[in-house]
Amino acid sequence: MRGSKWGRPYYGGGMNFSDHQIGIYAQGMFTDQRPEITTNLAKLEEQAAATLTPEALGYIVASAGSGSTAQANRDAFDSWRIAPRMLRSAAERDHGATILGTQAPAPLMIAPVGIQTLAHPDGELATVRAAAALGVPYIHSTQASHSFEQVAEAGGDSPRWYQLYWPTDESVLLSFLARAKDTGFTTLVLTLDTTLLGWRPADLDRGYLPFLANLGIENYLSDPAFQAGLEQPVDANPIAAAMHWAQMFPNPGLNWSQLAFLRQHWDGPIVLKGICTVGDARSALEHGVDGIVVSNHGGRQIDGARASLDALPDIVDAVGDRLTVLFDSGVRTGADMAKALALGADAVLLGRPFLYGLALGGQAGVEHVLRCILAEFDLVTSLSGHTGAAELGRESVVRA
Repeated sequence: MRGSKWGRPYYGGGMNFSDHQIGIYAQGMFTDQRPEITTNLAKLEEQAAATLTPEALGYIVASAGSGSTAQANRDAFDSWRIAPRMLRSAAERDHGATILGTQAPAPLMIAPVGIQTLAHPDGELATVRAAAALGVPYIHSTQASHSFEQVAEAGGDSPRWYQLYWPTDESVLLSFLARAKDTGFTTLVLTLDTTLLGWRPADLDRGYLPFLANLGIENYLSDPAFQAGLEQPVDANPIAAAMHWAQMFPNPGLNWSQLAFLRQHWDGPIVLKGICTVGDARSALEHGVDGIVVSNHGGRQIDGARASLDALPDIVDAVGDRLTVLFDSGVRTGADMAKALALGADAVLLGRPFLYGLALGGQAGVEHVLRCILAEFDLVTSLSGHTGAAELGRESVVRA
């Protein structure tokens, strides 16, 4: 049970999540309109693949090495089964959550995903607008195709966090933190598992790294501290700008001792993303952060790594009463979301599925995916005997 971390529900237009289901049926029966994007969230990748360029498909879908970590993430979800109990739910369900001070209609957030213009020309702007329409918090990637300021304008007053890749140039780091704070990003998410890019054959076989074409580095290109390190403006010499980025993105020397510097320059909550062991979770607690994301980057960084869901229960047992524990990697459906919450996550970050929705329909596609996962989650939890997300616990699932 998550107690005080959970708040009252709200949802875009005030409707129940599962109303989306009856709405789809009504459109089909009375107006002969059927969803253009599948409602089978596990099939989104297959549908989106038909619309993506080979380069975009390779970057978005593929994982590190043989893909065994990404497969392990999916296998881990299949190793758990929901244990339904009858006559325990209610007509009115409460899934509302407060995550490190950020309100949400359910314990669901948009994961930080870079270079979203590979999926759709509107990229992050479409995603943040879709998230805002439903009240789902959005996390902005450092490697975005749109800047802090552009995303803040598109998202309005909707909740948003900022995900940091720590640049080796301190002036750029401080500028990023200031810009994020000035544009309404309330919580900082430091990604730990991408100090170097993983071995990704789908990109390597094409010799394709979009950042070197100045894609996904708009936060840098628009940054005064970054620009100060260039001899010529970005437009005059884009290759030099890309090489300047390449000198500060890899940061394999990042270490625990540097977190104190981050706390000195960020006065909001700090979350560490990429925690996969109990030892690292305890180190995060010792270094005074507010939360962690149990994540293996969706299998994109280390081939042969442990599934994130397999790591989650032990980490929750070790630090869950003192840290907010978020989760990503392998989540595809509302049932997956319920399993992760039952195993102790305080909220789930959704990655690839929303990106597939973006590829298939821009803002409307992202909204469709979010509405579907929330509706399915509501139905799964209700049908298995829960009146709200906060009731999910270890007794809600069993080993397959």
